[in-house]
Amino acid sequence: MAHMKRARLAGIEVLAEFKMRLEFVNGQAYILDFKPLLEESPGLARLHDSKVFATATLIDGEGWTVEWPALDIQIGADTLWLDAQAQNAADENTRIFAQWRARYGLSLSQAAQALGMTSRTMSAYGTGARPVPRYIALACKGWEVVQRRGA
Repeated sequence: MAHMKRARLAGIEVLAEFKMRLEFVNGQAYILDFKPLLEESPGLARLHDSKVFATATLIDGEGWTVEWPALDIQIGADTLWLDAQAQNAADENTRIFAQWRARYGLSLSQAAQALGMTSRTMSAYGTGARPVPRYIALACKGWEVVQRRGA
């Protein structure tokens, strides 16, 4: 399986019940359930109509965003990659780590800085090359609490 420096889509397929099959240029494919994303993001409210949701497109030859041109809504491949990782995680710790990065839009270097680790370690956790230890999942939750308090 090829490594991606940055998430990029090779293709998409809109499925029933607000799901989408995402195929990335490294050959990995995931089914992403958009229902939770639509619920937590007011900016995506207009996609609650299944006929509208089905109009999703990927610009040929680019792969950086999924778009709904008539609504001027775009979701970046990086965001979709993180959401797919979170939804399809093999274990709870990996899911917590991926959701944390997705929720705050953290790059590998930002996540590394937040947790006092290296970007390489963050990448290994994100790709599944190394399991996410429980203490890292707990550190992600602790970081969130600190951010909410503004400390």
